[in-house]
Amino acid sequence: MFSMTLGRFWRWVWKIIVGLLLVLTAITGALLVYRAWRLHQADQQLTIDAASGIDEAMFLPIGGRPQWVTIRGQDRNAPIVLLLHGGPGATARGGALEFLSLEQDFVVVQWDQPGAGRTFGAASRTIDPNLSIDAIVRDGNELALSLERHLHQPRIVLLGWSWGSMLGVKMIKAMPELFSAYVGTGQIVSMQDGEALAYRRVLAKARQRQDWDAIEALERIGPPPYDSFSELGVQRTYASRYEGESILFQVLWGTFLTPRGSLVDVYDSLSGMRQSQDHFFGATMNGPFMRQDLRQLGERFDLPVFVIEGTEDDYTPADLSRDWVAGLSAPAKGFIAIEGAGHLALVTRSDEFAEVMRDRVRPIAMERRTNTIFR
Repeated sequence: MFSMTLGRFWRWVWKIIVGLLLVLTAITGALLVYRAWRLHQADQQLTIDAASGIDEAMFLPIGGRPQWVTIRGQDRNAPIVLLLHGGPGATARGGALEFLSLEQDFVVVQWDQPGAGRTFGAASRTIDPNLSIDAIVRDGNELALSLERHLHQPRIVLLGWSWGSMLGVKMIKAMPELFSAYVGTGQIVSMQDGEALAYRRVLAKARQRQDWDAIEALERIGPPPYDSFSELGVQRTYASRYEGESILFQVLWGTFLTPRGSLVDVYDSLSGMRQSQDHFFGATMNGPFMRQDLRQLGERFDLPVFVIEGTEDDYTPADLSRDWVAGLSAPAKGFIAIEGAGHLALVTRSDEFAEVMRDRVRPIAMERRTNTIFR
C-alpha cells in the first residue's frame, strides 16, 4: 500500500516537472520568436542611405586591444557625437532605435568600453584586474583621435551618460583639443554626495506617498555610504519606481532586444556588466568608482559644457549637477532640465533630447569645427 502511494506520488511529481518544462520551453520559444520579429523590424528602421549617410561597425585597435565601435548618421558630414555609455559595463547599443532622431543631425558613435559588450567578449570575457578608470579615459581619447582621422573631421562632441559622464569630464580635461563641446546626462559630480542626496530624495518621495514598505526598507538600510551593492539596490529600486521607469528592466530588456545583435552578444553584455560593476564598485562599495568627485578637477574648462538632465533623476540628482554647471568657467555652458524625466532621459525622451542637441550643441560644433585646422 505504501509503495503504491509513493509510486503515485512520484508519477505526479514527474508530470508536474514535465509540465513545467513544457511551459518553460513554450515561453522561451515565444520570446525567441518575438525577439526575431523585433530585430527584423529594427533592422528595417535602422536602414541608412549609403549615398549620403554612414553605417559602419567594426573592431578598432584601441589601447592595445580590439574594441567594438559603431558609426551611424544620415549625413556623413554632420558633426560627430561620441556616446559614452553608462554602467559601468552597460552598453547603449540596445537604444539604437531611440537614437534615430539624434542621427538626423549628428554622426553618432557608440563604443563598447573595456569590460562591456563585444569588447568584453573579444577579451576572453574577463576584465583585466589592473583595468583602471584612467586607462578607459586614455582609450576614449585615443578613440576620439582615431575617429577624427577616420571621418576626416576635427573636434568631436562628447556625450557622457551616467558612468560615461564621469569618463567624459576626465577625457575633456585631459585632451580638450579633441572636442568641440561636452554634454552630460545622468551627470555624475560626486559619487558620495550624489548617493546621499539621492537617498534623501527617494525617502522624501516615499513619505509623501505614504509608501510604508519603501519607508521601512529605506530606513532599514539607512543613508549611504553602504557596505554592499544590495543595499544600494534598495535605494535604486524605489528610485526607479518613483521615476516611473524600471531602469533594471529597461537595461535587461533592451539588451535582449539589441538590434543587430546575437544571443552571444546578450550573454557578453550581461556578463560584462556584472563583472564591470564588481570591479569598479568593489565588493564592499569601496572601489574606485565610489571615490570619484569631479569637483576635484577644477572649475575651468576650455570648451563649452552642457548638462541635459531629467528633473526626477534619483540616481544622479539634478540639483547637484545644476550647481556644478553654475560654478564652472567655460566658453559656454548650460543646464537644460527635462521636466518629469529620470535617469534614462536620453532614451525615454529621445526626441526632446535630440532637439536640445540640435538647437544648443550643433551650432557650436559646426563653428568650432570650421575654425579648427585638421590635424
